Amino acid sequence: MKVLLVEDELEFADTLRLALEQERFIVDHAASLSVAREAAITGTYDLVLLDRTLPDGDGISLLATLRTKHPGLPVIILSARGDVLDRVAGLDEGADDYLVKPFAADEMFARIRAVRRRPSERNETDEVRVGRLVLDMINDEASVDGVRLELRRRELRVLASLAKRRGRTVLRESLEQAVYGFDDEVQSNTLDSHISRLRRKLTEAGAHVEIHAIRGVGYLLKAAS
Repeated sequence: MKVLLVEDELEFADTLRLALEQERFIVDHAASLSVAREAAITGTYDLVLLDRTLPDGDGISLLATLRTKHPGLPVIILSARGDVLDRVAGLDEGADDYLVKPFAADEMFARIRAVRRRPSERNETDEVRVGRLVLDMINDEASVDGVRLELRRRELRVLASLAKRRGRTVLRESLEQAVYGFDDEVQSNTLDSHISRLRRKLTEAGAHVEIHAIRGVGYLLKAAS
């Protein structure tokens, strides 16, 4: 799962980022509205965690951009502004939830799971099946015949991106955007290494799927024939 974290308090942002990454999230951090708006326009995310009090404006103003570009994208506001009117304003402007600081990490993760379970305009399912492989999109897990696959978080991210578009070619650029944060340094062959390890692990698990390289374009996942 890839998250856009919009938070200007760097110490708090670092704490949240560490907690998220320990749960195998990939995190892009934006410390201002301008950076967050650019990320929202150009990036691909599964969730946005949005502070309100930012150096260049109210985080609520980002909601219009998010709803235009990504209508079904879950957004949770994380803010010290906890008055009823503040919470109502955030929800009325399009946020899916509003969590008042300070909060426990366990509550944040529970709310993340809750918003991901809600039906969205993207028409995504909670579970994707290809061959004998099952992708649990809510809990970010992959399994074969009920046995969980031990995958690195970026391997899982690649696999989820391919599985959601099973039977279709996924552009290399789209996979890299889904897998890496904008602070990551990506070597030219890194994605190929992820694919190679995935192929091996899927074969060893008997997943009965194939990942095909479409030369110069990207990759395609399908059930083995």
